[in-house]
Amino acid sequence: MLEFFPALKAKINAKSATLSGGQQQMLAIARALVTRPNVLLLDEPSLGLAPKIVKEVFAKIKEINARHRTAIFVVEHNLKSLLHIVNRAYVLDKGAVVAEGKPDDIIKSGILERVFLGKV
Repeated sequence: MLEFFPALKAKINAKSATLSGGQQQMLAIARALVTRPNVLLLDEPSLGLAPKIVKEVFAKIKEINARHRTAIFVVEHNLKSLLHIVNRAYVLDKGAVVAEGKPDDIIKSGILERVFLGKV
């Protein structure tokens, strides 16, 4: 795991509470990957992270999917960044799926503006 998350290597003896937000996210993902899951569920992995760190975390998520063939479900409000790394997207409104498909199709459909900005 340390080769996959080199930022954690320098912090190997640190307590998790002393890690940065991005390092904590990477640690949480690494801990989950140790079990070699077929499916990984991530809840708001970009929450509270600087844009540069979001890019790093999302790049690792994409790499996990490609390298380990792990299905990854990501619940995320940062759609702009997320839609660049996913193969398929589902849009929920009040708990119901209102759209699903390829990210480009979702973006072009205008559903995001309708759901998140209230545009009709």
